[in-house]
Amino acid sequence: MVLLVLSAMASTSKLLYPYLERTADTDIVARYREVSKYILLHLGTPANWGQSNQTKLSTFGLANAEASAQYDLDPDKVSRLNAQNDYALDYAEAFSALGMPDVSFGIEIKPVFEVTTNLTATLSEANQTVYTFEVSTGKHGRYVTSDLMVYVVAEDYVEAKNASVSSGRTHLNVTLSNAVGGPAVLVTFARSSYDRRLVSFGVYPFAHNSASPESDRAFVSLSPLNHTLTALLVASNVTMSSVYAFTYGHCDIPVMLANGSNVATYDIMDFAEPCPTLIVATGYNLTAFFTEEVAYPQVPVQFGAYSATSQTRSDVFAFTYLVCIGSAIYDCTLWLGGLRA
Repeated sequence: MVLLVLSAMASTSKLLYPYLERTADTDIVARYREVSKYILLHLGTPANWGQSNQTKLSTFGLANAEASAQYDLDPDKVSRLNAQNDYALDYAEAFSALGMPDVSFGIEIKPVFEVTTNLTATLSEANQTVYTFEVSTGKHGRYVTSDLMVYVVAEDYVEAKNASVSSGRTHLNVTLSNAVGGPAVLVTFARSSYDRRLVSFGVYPFAHNSASPESDRAFVSLSPLNHTLTALLVASNVTMSSVYAFTYGHCDIPVMLANGSNVATYDIMDFAEPCPTLIVATGYNLTAFFTEEVAYPQVPVQFGAYSATSQTRSDVFAFTYLVCIGSAIYDCTLWLGGLRA
C-alpha cells in the first residue's frame, strides 16, 4: 500500500518539476493541469498535517497517506479547508506551501449530486403535527435515482425512516408529537441506486412548538478533525445536551471525551461506510432548545482565491476530478490562474 502511494507521489513530482517555474515556452494549460494533479496526489509535509493545526505546513497536498489508490483525499485535510472549522488552514499558508509564487488557486469539493428539501405542508392536530417534505435528488437539472435514509432530531427525540426515490423526487410525511420540543432538524442521506459510493446529504431545520431555528453557529461551533468533534460554546449561557452521528446505514451516540467550561470533545466513530458522517449536536441557550449540524469530512467546501464565479475570467482555468474521501466519491474542481490583482 505505502509503496503504491510513494510511487504515485514520485511520478507526480517528476511531472510537476518542469512547471515549477514559468517560462515563456510553457503551455499554461498543461502547467496548471499538472499543478492541479499535484495538489490531489501529493501528501503535503508533514504527511499528516490535516490532523492538527499545531504543525507548520511545509508543502501543500491533499492526498491520504493511507490510501492504496490515486485521487484518494485525506478527510482531515479536506475538513481544514473549510472556513467554519475552528482549525481551518489559512489560504496564505497553503499558497506559500505550494511553492509556486505565480500561481493562485481555488478548490471546491462537494457531493456528486444534490439533495434539495422543502417543507410543503403542515397539518396541526390535537396531539401531533404532520409535516410534509418534498425531497429531490439531482444534478444539473436532471433527477438522480437514489434511495433515501431520513433522520429526524428534536428535543429528546430521534426517528429514522427510509424511502426509495425512483424518479428523483418524493414526498415524506414526518409526524411529531406536540409533547416533543423543538426546533427540529430533518437529515436526509441519498445514495445512488447504481453506485453506493455516490452519496449526498441535506439538512433542513424547521420549527416545531418553537420559534424559527437560529442561523448556523449561533450557539456552538462544531469542528470535526482526526475522528474527534470539538464543540466550542459561543456564550456562557449555552449548555450541550445530546450529540448524534448519522450515516446512511448507521446511527450512533458519540462518546464524550472531555468537558470543559466552554468546550467539549466527542469521539467520532469510523463507520467504514462509503458515506460522510453527519453530526447533530443539541443543547440549550438558557431554556431554549437548539440543534447544530456539521459533516465529517466537512463538505461541501470552497477554499482559496478562485471559485465557480471565476470561470468567466479568461486567465483562470478549471480542472474537475472525481475523488474519493473515506471510500465515497465526490466532485472536486480546482481553479488555477495567475496572481489575483
